[in-house]
Amino acid sequence: MIPVFDGHNDALIAEDHGSLASGRHGGHLDLPRMRTGGMRGGIFAVFTRTYDDRSRAPAVDRDDGVRTFPLDPEISSERAALVCTTVAGRLLALERTGRMHVARAIADIDNAREGPSDAPPVAVLHFEGAEAVGPDLAALETWYAAGLRSIGPAWSRPNRFAHGVPFIYPSSPDVGPGLTPQGFALLRRCAELGILIDVSHLTEAGFWDVASRDAGPIVASHSGAHAISPCSRNLTDQQLDAIGRSGGLVGIVFACGFLRPDFVDSPQTTPLELIVRHASHVADRIGVEHVGLGSDFDGAYIPSELGDVAGLPRLLNALRDTGGFTPAEVEAIAWHNWRRVLDAWWR
Repeated sequence: MIPVFDGHNDALIAEDHGSLASGRHGGHLDLPRMRTGGMRGGIFAVFTRTYDDRSRAPAVDRDDGVRTFPLDPEISSERAALVCTTVAGRLLALERTGRMHVARAIADIDNAREGPSDAPPVAVLHFEGAEAVGPDLAALETWYAAGLRSIGPAWSRPNRFAHGVPFIYPSSPDVGPGLTPQGFALLRRCAELGILIDVSHLTEAGFWDVASRDAGPIVASHSGAHAISPCSRNLTDQQLDAIGRSGGLVGIVFACGFLRPDFVDSPQTTPLELIVRHASHVADRIGVEHVGLGSDFDGAYIPSELGDVAGLPRLLNALRDTGGFTPAEVEAIAWHNWRRVLDAWWR
């Protein structure tokens, strides 16, 4: 079975019954299903919801045919710090009990791939929005020691560091300002420590702000191609070109709305082949070495044909059989491309 490194999931914040360790009743990802699907590692997100029971407000369909979600209000650093401490603690507890290993160096990624199939998988701790860091960035030291190795300056809402891209269809990602002065300071400090910057939820202006600093390979952990699905969360061809020039990577998202040309969140009618189409577009545009997987398991509706993490072998087969990727290219998409960009960022 081909080992898989998945660039983004929200399993730590999922609310289904059961546990990551023993299995959950619902959702997309837990340790038993990871073993079935060959997922040996991934980036596990910590995220602070604005709403108690959902991550964003309901969609609004305007008279001009535009579908949008109201922009979430900014949350406080205090609330985010409390939530992130609690959620990250779930991952650290799994590590303490030997169920998972938190990756703090590239050797941890290599060991997860080369080790026995029953060895604990590896998890990269990621903050989806930097609110918990605080304005003086001092908390980065604590979080780095705990294992934080990836961060998105903002989710799809504004904060003191950046303006997140709201969910709009049809729309380009050029929908607002980019990084703030504090955001540039965050970028510099993360580059010094070796914390990967994820641009997935930034506006186009924020994307170009990150690109202008040449801090490391540009990484969009869970995004799609705007040329196929013209929503604000996807990457234009010009953004893809910049990712390629930087040596970066696009983790192809599995979220139905970001895959489909019509932005419809329908697992039953969204074919697995659409993930392959997005991967092929990115590969054709900037090279297969810049393509990875970034599922958004437990954070989005995904195609029923894939189902959950246990269905990853079906996707790898589709990349080969439908997408025409060679076996070596499939292995690169599944693991090696992610390994390369993490190694470039980490110290």
